[in-house]
Amino acid sequence: MSDSASRSDVRDLYQEVLLEHYRHPRNFGALAASTASAVGNNPLCGDRVTVFVEVADGRVRNVTFEGSGCAISTASASLMTETVKGKTLAEAEQVFQEFHALLAGDAASVDRDQPELERLACLEGVRAYPMRVKCATLAWHTLHSALAQGQVVSTE
Repeated sequence: MSDSASRSDVRDLYQEVLLEHYRHPRNFGALAASTASAVGNNPLCGDRVTVFVEVADGRVRNVTFEGSGCAISTASASLMTETVKGKTLAEAEQVFQEFHALLAGDAASVDRDQPELERLACLEGVRAYPMRVKCATLAWHTLHSALAQGQVVSTE
């Protein structure tokens, strides 16, 4: 199989993962036991998300989201909840920083072999579309704000 065919297969797989998380988002809905929440808004795309977090003993015990947005925004929020659930606050912060670097910062400095980033690799292609990076990172910035006891996040 040629390198270009292999890359095409990977892109197709990543697209399937994104569409699956968009059509059937994980951890969607309000969280009654949340200890923190924040609202995120991307006025350019119309994405809106509320992230609910239950933190206990320095660990993200549960995380959910609700709202509406484009496929990238919804899929990223769904993947985020799966990725940070069960992590310590420090681990969740580290994943946030690395994901942000992967899409909007110094991608060369990111260790892509980490299981968390392997799961999120399907979003890396968004880096080529700067306006879509905001869609992919909105839920993450909102989570970051909730964990820091913030309340509202905007991409503007």
